[in-house]
Amino acid sequence: MVQKNKRPPEIKQEAPRRRGRPRAYEPEVALGKALRLFRKGGFAATSLDDLSAATGMNRPSLYGAFGDKRELYIKSYARYRADARAAMIEIFRGDMPIRERLKRIYAAALDIYVADVSEPQGCFTVMTAASEAVADPEIRAMVLDGFAELDKAFASCFRRAKEKGELPPSADPVVLAQLASATIHTIAIRSRARVPRKELEAIVTGAIAVMCG
Repeated sequence: MVQKNKRPPEIKQEAPRRRGRPRAYEPEVALGKALRLFRKGGFAATSLDDLSAATGMNRPSLYGAFGDKRELYIKSYARYRADARAAMIEIFRGDMPIRERLKRIYAAALDIYVADVSEPQGCFTVMTAASEAVADPEIRAMVLDGFAELDKAFASCFRRAKEKGELPPSADPVVLAQLASATIHTIAIRSRARVPRKELEAIVTGAIAVMCG
């Protein structure tokens, strides 16, 4: 009896394995969660366990992705500044009357400071980075750079307004810029203390009246 030839068994080819373990997290998402914790509690009061719980990353993963706690703090602060800059840059650059520009800048700032009405966090620079700047030269340099950047942006706005005749010839754009920045810092501090937004807006309205005559 002739036996039929059996087909050789098919060999299934396995997909090539990827080297290394896949990341179980999104770095930008994790950084955003760390930023929120640092804004709320500051550097000293935010533990590595807090950061691990918030990001879903264990300590070795945190170290591998962001470095030590201080490096993560600095990266969080840099992310905060980048986000704030992105939220306001078009208002600073746009062509509009100075009063309208200031109103929109302060409205954008309040959106950042009181985004969560149940847990207002204020400004990262004013509420936590300025404290760390006392002993940390790198953070101090970042804070001072932030102050200078804001002053410069406001000064440019007032200079353009003066050229258009919106401000009197005696107006000093540099001094007005410092007052405008001080108003930013004031509403940041008060928002952290849970002062209602309507009261903060009233402060802004008064400050704009003083700056614009």
